[in-house]
Amino acid sequence: MARIAGVYLPKSKRMEVALTYIYGIGRPSSRKILEQAGISWDLKSDDLADDDVVKIRQILDQGFKVEGDLRRDVTANIKRHIDMGSYRGLRHRKNLPVRGQRTHTNGRTRKGPRRTVAGKKPAPSKG
Repeated sequence: MARIAGVYLPKSKRMEVALTYIYGIGRPSSRKILEQAGISWDLKSDDLADDDVVKIRQILDQGFKVEGDLRRDVTANIKRHIDMGSYRGLRHRKNLPVRGQRTHTNGRTRKGPRRTVAGKKPAPSKG
């Protein structure tokens, strides 16, 4: 089982898909990496040779920010917005959607389960 950037690649998956298990690598960048390394997209991750793993590691070290470094950058950017007091930072601080989505009826993923308010009347029935 190949270990690249601190992540064990899944067994018996195509390399194009297996590389996407690394944080910061999607389908397009995995294809670029495999082209630079000269490895077929259809090669299964089990059949990967040791020298191929070394090639992929070198390419990742040269031109890609992945896993811990990328996560650190993302959290630093969020923290910067919060400290700055920008609108995005306030939304992050309140744990609300940041990118302009409506929250009147949706947004349950960020807001959590509904909390009922005492004394609120039910909606009038359409009758």
